[in-house]
Amino acid sequence: MSDLRSAARLSLLVLGLLCLVGGVFAGLSRLAFEVPGAAASGWHAALMISAFFGTVTSLERAVALGSSWAYLAPASAGLAGITLLAGAPPALAQILMTVAAATLLAGSAQVLRRLAAPFTIVLAIAALCWLFGNLAWLATSAVTVAVPWWLAFLVLIIAAERLELTRFLPTPVAAQRLFFAIISAIVAGALASFWFESTGLRLFGAGLLALASWLMRYDIARLNAHQRGLTRFIAICLLSGYGWLFFAGLLGLAGGFLPGHPWRDAALHGIGLGFIFSMVFGHAPIIVPALTRVKIPYSPAFYLPLLALHASLAVRVTGGLIGDFALRREGGLANACALFIFVAAMLTGAVLSRRKRGAENRT
Repeated sequence: MSDLRSAARLSLLVLGLLCLVGGVFAGLSRLAFEVPGAAASGWHAALMISAFFGTVTSLERAVALGSSWAYLAPASAGLAGITLLAGAPPALAQILMTVAAATLLAGSAQVLRRLAAPFTIVLAIAALCWLFGNLAWLATSAVTVAVPWWLAFLVLIIAAERLELTRFLPTPVAAQRLFFAIISAIVAGALASFWFESTGLRLFGAGLLALASWLMRYDIARLNAHQRGLTRFIAICLLSGYGWLFFAGLLGLAGGFLPGHPWRDAALHGIGLGFIFSMVFGHAPIIVPALTRVKIPYSPAFYLPLLALHASLAVRVTGGLIGDFALRREGGLANACALFIFVAAMLTGAVLSRRKRGAENRT
């Protein structure tokens, strides 16, 4: 039975990776590259955020819950991405993603019943944001309306996980209250953007800016950066990600999240690549083994895709800020290469680990 569950988890993870590859190609198509998946270029955000991250995040939660019904969330999110890539009617993907988010919210409610804590409350709010974003997309057919909610979904999940770890540090009560005020501002900004787009998105940016400042001050990563090995690598991923979140918040406060704004690409990818994927790079050596039971030993080579990610993003952002599309385009291609280098590094580590374990079992 355990082997069957591991195979099912691996299949869902592969489904998520297919959405990631499709989302990357869709993004490259938007930058005028001739790549497979050009027909899905309009679904870049949906594929990257709601399909890929929705699959991986809800899969992690399903494993933690240990309930079979919870796997409906990653399966629905992954299938939603595949339908977009296959050219099926968008309504099908919208419904599947809504089902995925509703299932994740139900799982979050079950976690709350087991343990009502600040971080579990934020996790439930994050799932609710994902549901609101998918419902907004279903109701309006406009991806831009859903993007703030989708970003809030991922940002709040990360914030909740970091909040949980602050229990190892003496965090003042006032700081904890400030944390929830910041979360409220982010959600309020996404909500206000429905009716007052400019004001809501600027408030959303201000909330991200404040969250980055809070995390830089209170996260245990600032202490772990002085450690060694994987602990230090994770801390550097986190701290560099907070820097990008701060930067994106500044751009958002200046109007960078507004559709059609010349800084929108820089602001969105500052969060999506600079912040969120930095978190992914840092936690993948822990999360992937938990999902697949395949150990990925730490290697200093992990820094290669991280450096490639930040360097390429700096090029892309610079191109976006100065209005140089060619520079932004080359930075985007380098972004894709950095992500594929990361996936290759994880796969190589997993294969080597399996071979080593197989050799040990034979001896």
